[in-house]
Formats: sequence, structure tokens, C-alpha cells
Amino acid sequence: MEADTDERFRARLREFLAERHPGRRPRDPAERLSWQKDWLATLFDAGYAGPSWPVEYGGMGLSFARQVIYHEEYARARVPRPLGTGLGIAAPTIIIHGTAEQKQRYLRPMLRGDMVWAQGYSEPEAGSDLPSLRTTARRAGGGADDPDAEYVVNGQKVWTSAGDIADILFTLVRTGPPGSRQDGISYLLIDAHAPGVSIRPLVDLTGEAQFCEVFLDNVRVPVTNRIGEENGGWPLVRTSLGHERAAGAMNQAALYRRILDELIELARDRGATTDPLVRDRLADFEIRVRIMRLTGARTITDILATGEPGPASSTARLFIATFEQDLHEFALDLLGPYGTLDRNDPHAIQRGRWTWGFLRTRASTIGTGTAEIQRNTIAEQVLGLPRDPAMPARTS
Repeated sequence: MEADTDERFRARLREFLAERHPGRRPRDPAERLSWQKDWLATLFDAGYAGPSWPVEYGGMGLSFARQVIYHEEYARARVPRPLGTGLGIAAPTIIIHGTAEQKQRYLRPMLRGDMVWAQGYSEPEAGSDLPSLRTTARRAGGGADDPDAEYVVNGQKVWTSAGDIADILFTLVRTGPPGSRQDGISYLLIDAHAPGVSIRPLVDLTGEAQFCEVFLDNVRVPVTNRIGEENGGWPLVRTSLGHERAAGAMNQAALYRRILDELIELARDRGATTDPLVRDRLADFEIRVRIMRLTGARTITDILATGEPGPASSTARLFIATFEQDLHEFALDLLGPYGTLDRNDPHAIQRGRWTWGFLRTRASTIGTGTAEIQRNTIAEQVLGLPRDPAMPARTS
């Protein structure tokens, strides 16, 4: 593939995705999980997994231009998306901060879909103010350098996407004293099947369980499962969230390129494209999709140059969150009364996908940091405006 031109690379990738397409998404949850895992294994075994990942960890090590092509073709092909939230969040953190043993143990199984990862950051009283988290990890036996030492973890996490299918929870825990905020947080990998771990799905507006709450009751975790230094997890959080938003920007740009084309077709089918107001809204969405793509490209360029996405990744996250809400609100306007029908109604247009999307994206301005928090980050760290005096002081 390295000898291919960009055009030939695109053609080869498109051909592979078409020939190896796994077929329709099963309705049964267990069958759907197996279907997704089989597809991720197919990608990995054929050398088409991890476009941005280093080759030594099983990825493709693609240039920026090839990564853009990859995401465009992947979205166009309508193939299963990655499982869990590890690939775009935990993996970059392990690649940058993990030990050689941790990289060897975790990265390839994660990329192949053999292990599903879920994020355990937010808590009932520590969502946007993440440094106030209360889940504790206390050492049990062994000295500072004892490889057999363990942490005993107690606490609760919430809004854990894919928690019900996870094998590993990458979590933030308090290893420092109460009130230590950023200075007392560690980054810990917890076996989701370990004794003391209880995972309960939470039903959202769509009627489905997209995320879970996690209870940790005296869960014993080897100290060797810690990424980075004890009490040194906060800089890793910034790496995780920055890469999550950067990866999300490019993935969402490719996805919404296709979804916008489908929305335009919906408008044509409804006979609405002759309305100048509808045409104006569609033109606005077209502009925003292109901006989304360019913003994602800029963020990835920063990662390639410096290794970190920087605070500007918050602009991409905020832009995407408001865009997808606006787009689905407009789709329901086009549907009129049909927009009230859910996916199970036989009269629902396109199996109720736009109504489902509208309900799902209500949470877009909450997940991975609320829109208000993103605006504070942009104001302070990008634009250089004064700090919000209502927010807790930063310690790092």
C-alpha cells in the first residue's frame, strides 16, 4: 500500500470494504456483538485496522492524507464502527505513557476487537468537574516497587458507554488524599469481569441502553495496571480527552458527509427542495460539514506535529455537538407529523432513523464535557480570555 498513489489506495480500500462487507446489522444484541467483533478481526487480519496507529502495534501508520481517505471510505461503506471507546481514547494514552509490557499486552487485542474497552471517568457528583471525583484506590500490601502490590477500588462511575459489553474499564481513581483534586488522580485499568464490579445499563431517550453505571466494591486491581505514575493521572486525562475529540472530529466529519447527503435526499423525497428556506438550511449544513472536515484535519495536523491535539480540539467537539442537534431538528421539521413515530411504528419514514437520531443527539452537548465546559476551555485556553471565577482553580 505504501507504493500506491492516493487514488489507488482509495480504490483498493473501497474494493476491500465492498468485497468483505459483513452484511446487515443483526437485531439480536448478542448476534450483533459477535458480528461487530468478527468484522474488527477481519479488518485487523487483513491489515486494514488502525489507520492512525503505529505499525508496530498492528496499525496502518497512514499519512494524514491517507487517514482522511480511510475515514471517508469507511463511512461511505456502512460497515460496523469500532466497539467501545478504547481505540480513540485509551490507545493513544497507552502508546504515549504506557510501559512496553502494557503496550504488548493491550494494544493489539484492543485493535482486533478481542477486548472491548469502556471509559470510567464521570461520576454522579463529578461530571464536568472531573477533578472532584471520589472513587478511591488504596494500596493493599507490597511496597512502592512491589510488582505484586494491588489497589482496592471503591466507588461509582456513570454514563459509561459500552459498559455492558466491556472487558476493560479505563478509569480515573483517587489515590491521593481527599481534596487533592488533579494532584491525587491515577489512571487505572480495571477488569470489567473482576469480583466486585457491577454494571447496570441505563435506558436513554431512544429507549435503548447506550451507556451504564458501574459500581466498584472492594475491587482488587494490580498496581501494574496503572498507566503512568501514581497521582500523575491528570496529564494523561488531557491526552485522552484531546485525542478523543480529535478522532471524533475526523470520524464525525466523514459520517456526517454521508448523513447530510441522505438528508438532502429526504428533502427531495418530501418535495421540500423548492422551498428557498429549506435550501438555505441545507446550504448551511453543507458549509458546516466542510468546516468540520477542515477542523478535524487541522487537529490531526497538530497531533502529527506535536504529538498532542491541544485545547483547540474543544472547538471541534462543541461544533460537532451543536451541528448534529441542529441537523436532526431540521430533519424532524421536514417529516412533520411523521417525526413523532419511533422505529417500531410501521408507518415511520426510513424506519424512524431521524427521530431516533434526534433523541440520541439530545445528549451531544453533555457527553465528553458539556457545551458550557467546552466554551470555558475555548475562551480561556484558545482565546486567552479571563478565567470564569465560578470554576475551581486549576492546579496543573
